[in-house]
Amino acid sequence: RNFLSHSNQTKSNIRPSYPCGIPHLTFQPNLTGVPPSLLQDNGEDAHRIAPSPVVHVRGLCESVVEGDLVEALEKFGNICYVMMMPFKRQALVEFEAMESADQCVTCGVNEAVYIAGQQAFFNYSTSKRITRPTNADDPSSGNKVLLLSIQNPLYPITTDVLYTVCNPIGNVLRIVIFKRNGIQAMVEYPFWSQKAKSALNGADIYAGCCTLKIEYARPTRLNVLRNDNDSWDYTKPFLVRRERGKGRQRQAILGEHPSSYSDNGYGSHCPLLPLPSNNRYKRSSPHDAQEVVAYPLPQTSSYMGHASSSSVAMVSGLHPAKMNCTRIFNLFCLYGNIEKVKFMKSVPGTALVEMGDEYAVDRAITHLNSIKVFSKRLNVCVSKQHAVIPSQVFELEDGSSSYKDFAMTRNNRFSSVGQASKNIIQPPAAVLHFYNVPPCITEDELQRLCTEHDVPGFIKFKVFDAKPSSKTISGLFEFDNKTHAVEVLTVLNHHQIRIPSKYGVLLQRE
Repeated sequence: RNFLSHSNQTKSNIRPSYPCGIPHLTFQPNLTGVPPSLLQDNGEDAHRIAPSPVVHVRGLCESVVEGDLVEALEKFGNICYVMMMPFKRQALVEFEAMESADQCVTCGVNEAVYIAGQQAFFNYSTSKRITRPTNADDPSSGNKVLLLSIQNPLYPITTDVLYTVCNPIGNVLRIVIFKRNGIQAMVEYPFWSQKAKSALNGADIYAGCCTLKIEYARPTRLNVLRNDNDSWDYTKPFLVRRERGKGRQRQAILGEHPSSYSDNGYGSHCPLLPLPSNNRYKRSSPHDAQEVVAYPLPQTSSYMGHASSSSVAMVSGLHPAKMNCTRIFNLFCLYGNIEKVKFMKSVPGTALVEMGDEYAVDRAITHLNSIKVFSKRLNVCVSKQHAVIPSQVFELEDGSSSYKDFAMTRNNRFSSVGQASKNIIQPPAAVLHFYNVPPCITEDELQRLCTEHDVPGFIKFKVFDAKPSSKTISGLFEFDNKTHAVEVLTVLNHHQIRIPSKYGVLLQRE
């Protein structure tokens, strides 16, 4: 079988596996932090692109935040705006004057420029201005509310988590968490929130995951009705959570809260990790903040009292002729185990996907919502259902069943702690990492495989060096765009390659 997934994995991260003893191919997104082209030269002429006040910065280290870029590049001139792209280890920096951008790019060509201790590379952006995603185009307007998008949310994000991350930078007044385009939250400060944005934009809440992408929000004040895991008004501690329509509360097995929680519900936690940047972001008063930020420990159980969580995702916008249960599994299995998939007869082009837990659903929403597959834009959200029931089973346009149970398949990638730790969660990308391919297969045969299944072919192909005794090869495919890569992954992931055995018998696709 061919296992496909988006990845930026380097050769050292490749872990071939052999379900059922059969070699298979795997694709994953590009994790190296270099631009999408496999053959792009780091020393390319920066002036091939027309000069722009917006500079494209690449080669950043994983721990870099917005404040590190400002500190390193403000010597070239005033900076208007910064857009972080943490998963790509890149950023866009908009200068006030074209001359400042010219100096930055020219300096980067002639000498090494270091950001957070690592050499960075610069080029003009094709954009003349960074598009602000909200109404707060002018950072100097003094917006007090930040919009946080949590990328790769491997662990639960609650008001408690965000409070302990954001409060040391400045007094947090209110927090609201919502699941619209992945996991997002708004955090309100009493004054202009530029300091918090600079200190936290691009930082990881936990090592290698739960990455913060921060912009200014539209609202200037948050309206909080109750204090719980999804919203909290720290100026009104009496807004306790109320369950409507219920009598007395159910008996709690372990009491009100873990012993590590303080009475007010958002006290100090362990372990203690350093701030994501230097002391310049801490408050001036020694009594306002400690030397470290207290991050809550990752939880393996579900949110405490989180009634809206569900391990079922609802996916709409599916191509009626080209999507089926297996192809949904191929796409969603990169972000968690898949239990069941069922198409809804009453709502054409819509399916329910039951995953291993609600965190897998969160990851799927974060990375797959709004992507295009077969010219249709997917809408992925949390379902009100808490399980998929195999009712009203019918035949899809391609002749396959509208319901399939994947609970026992060996293709699930998060079935054990060791297995899950090997999965580097990445968003869809134009570069796919493949592995578990028999050495006898050629580039032409792989191109022919794409043609036979009516999916786009790759434009560049690279094979990693392997030991002479290796039974499989691995490498990278690059496609024209991200959509093409997603379609190939959707169709060919877990496809069993037909290879001749020593007895002349071909292994058929499962």
